[in-house]
Amino acid sequence: MKKRSILNYLIFIVTVPNIEEGKKIAEILVKDKLAACVNIIQNVFSVYRWKGKIEEDNEHILLIKTIEPKADLLVQKIADIHPYTEPECIGIKIEKGSKTYLNWIWESVE
Repeated sequence: MKKRSILNYLIFIVTVPNIEEGKKIAEILVKDKLAACVNIIQNVFSVYRWKGKIEEDNEHILLIKTIEPKADLLVQKIADIHPYTEPECIGIKIEKGSKTYLNWIWESVE
């Protein structure tokens, strides 16, 4: 696995239609060591364009903490298990953070 560097840590944002799906996805990602932690932020309102129409939905957001060497596997797993046809799955690099917390992320997914 790659050497640890601050730029090797990521947060993925994934929306889900309900809390049950969010919990299911979170548990799979953590169990499979694709994520160290998944936070579920409940009750967000989304407005988006889908198939040419403006849609509105109540959703929940998953904040998924992982490392870059696991990113492609995480994206593929989300595509495989998510109920949406085209799930939101956006990775953002962590630029700063507590060294001990970042070490915990790395060790949790090794």
